[in-house]
Amino acid sequence: MSGLSGLWVYLAASPLLWLTATLAAYVLADRVSAACGRHPLANPVLLAVGLLAAVLLTTGTPYPTYFQGAQFVHFLLGPATVALAVPLWRNRREVAQALLPLLAALLAGSVTAVVSAVGIAWAFGAPAPVLAAIAPKSVTAAIAMGVASQLGGDPALTATLVISTGILGAMMAWPLLGALGVRDPAARGFAAGLAAHGIGTARAFQADPVAGSFAGIAMGLNGVVTAAIVPVVLRLFGL
Repeated sequence: MSGLSGLWVYLAASPLLWLTATLAAYVLADRVSAACGRHPLANPVLLAVGLLAAVLLTTGTPYPTYFQGAQFVHFLLGPATVALAVPLWRNRREVAQALLPLLAALLAGSVTAVVSAVGIAWAFGAPAPVLAAIAPKSVTAAIAMGVASQLGGDPALTATLVISTGILGAMMAWPLLGALGVRDPAARGFAAGLAAHGIGTARAFQADPVAGSFAGIAMGLNGVVTAAIVPVVLRLFGL
């Protein structure tokens, strides 16, 4: 037993262990999601987060130790965000044909996401750093954390809110859009990417390639618009 404990202490100190654990958790969660027929409640990100949290709690591993390995995945958020230009270029003709509706939806969705989040938190008396962390919650973590840190928010809190928003959005988007009668894959994907960034985009790709492409477009454009409007909205609330 002491030998196993010593082995665990040795492995836990290696960043490779937690990088492997992160990838393995997602692969396992994705297989469970596929076995469940991609049911909204069987979201692979949610399952992977729960699995990793259970492992960290069981082993008593502090988050900084885990992040030494997970930071490699975190680093890839930047290149992945830049790569969103690929679906935008591939679908440039479709985007050009629906440019005005897309821009209207982008502006309405971005403003609503920021104003509603900041307004509700402000009404409950949240302090300025919390409001700054909440404001960019609907964009990908690579952008949201940068925006929050520049405005005095806590990037760690922002990351938590971004992941929570993405998971809830990915779980709710498809059933809600179906109930509202939205059938066009481009519209469904754009809405999912706008509201639930990368996690919503991944869900859109699982449903339809066209939906996934438009989700990626919405995710990328929303990051740019949100970065521009968050400081304006915070100033409107006197921050």
